[in-house]
Amino acid sequence: MAWFRRKKKNIQTSTKDKKDTPKGLWYKTPTGKIIETDELKANFYVSPEDDFHVRIGSQEYFELLFDDGKFKEHDAKVESKDPLEFTDTKAYKDRLVEMQKRTGLKDAIRNATGKLDGKDVMISAMDFNFIGGSLGAAMGEKIVRGIDYAIKKKMPYIMITKSGGARMMEAALSLMQLAKVEAKLIQLSNAKLPYITVLTDPTFGGITASFGMMGDVTFAEPGALIGFAGPRVIKETIGKDLPEGFQTSEFLLEKGFIDVIVHRRNLKGKLSQMIDFIIEEKK
Repeated sequence: MAWFRRKKKNIQTSTKDKKDTPKGLWYKTPTGKIIETDELKANFYVSPEDDFHVRIGSQEYFELLFDDGKFKEHDAKVESKDPLEFTDTKAYKDRLVEMQKRTGLKDAIRNATGKLDGKDVMISAMDFNFIGGSLGAAMGEKIVRGIDYAIKKKMPYIMITKSGGARMMEAALSLMQLAKVEAKLIQLSNAKLPYITVLTDPTFGGITASFGMMGDVTFAEPGALIGFAGPRVIKETIGKDLPEGFQTSEFLLEKGFIDVIVHRRNLKGKLSQMIDFIIEEKK
């Protein structure tokens, strides 16, 4: 009985230890291998076994791209409102509050400046966790402010996309952002400053149809899904099977829709090289 009680005590201690273990210490790769999240982070959030590029957010991209992970966030208080008083399964204003609490973000994009390989740059990075990275008035405004700052400070502008498209809760107000951003990008070009886009998984809808494809150079991560409508919608519309790998970055590179596929571990170096090249070409 004493032996049994000791074993039971040990089991209870072990269970308590497991409960106290912080969540998120492990990651399961698409092939089923379990690795430590620290290992994943050290490998640029790419599965070392299968080279799968895990979806990451603005914070991770800022830490990977800015020297020593140091950056200054801009326009952090800009957030969406509910001018249309939209309601579907719940009120849009309530959905916004819920997403802000869940993600710690104000909206689906963040602006930051810092040094990239010693160069001052402005980076706008989207967060898919915030209503699918959807484009609303707040995103459009933050992009425009980011471009304005880049023009004022004469620095390159980098856009990292990750979006399902326009935000339906804002209807036409969302679509108006496309023209607003494109007009501002013309000013950036007139200022002879680089604009580089990095398309990540997934990038769909109006983002792809507009400023996502307007960069001086368009990068994409390996295996990223990029398109306008999703594969399922297209297949149901045309009633035919789609080509293998349809809408992957590799397929789009073959068809000439993007310029280059860049592995995440090489992204910072390639961006630095391309900035130098574009600045020299624009002189």
